[in-house]
Amino acid sequence: MSSATVPTTLTFEQMMALFHELREQMKESREEMKESREQMKESREEFDRRMKETDRRMKETDRRMKETDRRMKETDRKISDLGSRMGELVAAMVEGGILRLFKKLGLEFDVCTPHRPFGNKEIGFGEIDLLLENGEFALLVEVKTNLSVKDVEKHQERLKMFRVWSDAHNDTRRFLAAIGGGVVRDSVKKFALKQGMFVVQQSGENVEIIPPKGKPKVW
Repeated sequence: MSSATVPTTLTFEQMMALFHELREQMKESREEMKESREQMKESREEFDRRMKETDRRMKETDRRMKETDRRMKETDRKISDLGSRMGELVAAMVEGGILRLFKKLGLEFDVCTPHRPFGNKEIGFGEIDLLLENGEFALLVEVKTNLSVKDVEKHQERLKMFRVWSDAHNDTRRFLAAIGGGVVRDSVKKFALKQGMFVVQQSGENVEIIPPKGKPKVW
């Protein structure tokens, strides 16, 4: 069986066809390279954009952290100032003759103790801003720079805690309540008086005590 012969030479037409085929392949290769370069350029641009965005966000986060730190320091300063202001109010009530003023209302106290702590792990811990005492009564005064209804309600809960703690220590005296402040709005004053509390407020450089109508509430 004879084998087919393969021509060893190319015709002009075959050479031209091969040339065109190679040229198309080179064209496709150039286009692929161009597309790859464009993709690489886009990737670099996207990478740069993301890096710049990350850097911007980090700077913004740093700025916010510094602002938060500044605000926290400002809050700490205000709390410190508020504590000093409350201490001044308590001192003003003592120096303003709060014992003498209650005596005019028929309540004579022998002892006046500021910042009186009380409590235990079972009932919790608390502090009485100003505690007036005698053998029969103890009067618990809560002082705020700007008194609110919520402060009055919290004082009622504080009185209940103090009652439980005192009973556990065989203190059977009756407890009265007063609420005081540098600023006492009329609505808050009316609410406190309605709860059977005395209201202690600054009147110019003096201290004024407003008794509840009828008998004060006893805890």
